[in-house]
Amino acid sequence: MDFSGPLLAFLRKTRSYKPILIERLKNPREAAAYLNVALEEDDLKVFLIALRDVAAALGGVSQLAESTNLNRESLYRTLSKQGNPTILNLFHMLDSLGLKLSIRPAV
Repeated sequence: MDFSGPLLAFLRKTRSYKPILIERLKNPREAAAYLNVALEEDDLKVFLIALRDVAAALGGVSQLAESTNLNRESLYRTLSKQGNPTILNLFHMLDSLGLKLSIRPAV
């Protein structure tokens, strides 16, 4: 594929969505909606990436580790694509981020 001419000019003008996303996720309602959509994917990897984005918006993983009394390195691994948090750690993280998990009927 040729990345010259108009395509290269377009690529140089595009911006990362991440700063805009992080700014929006500072709003608790936006963060909750974002996490709920991630849960609908039925893929733990998607949810963990979304949770990491929310953590980044609200002070970062280091801040989350401090506020939950969880090990920072362990928390980074937990929030990776290969992560597998315990339900208790998930509750601690959500609580620290000002969010709650709720259960609703599947019907």
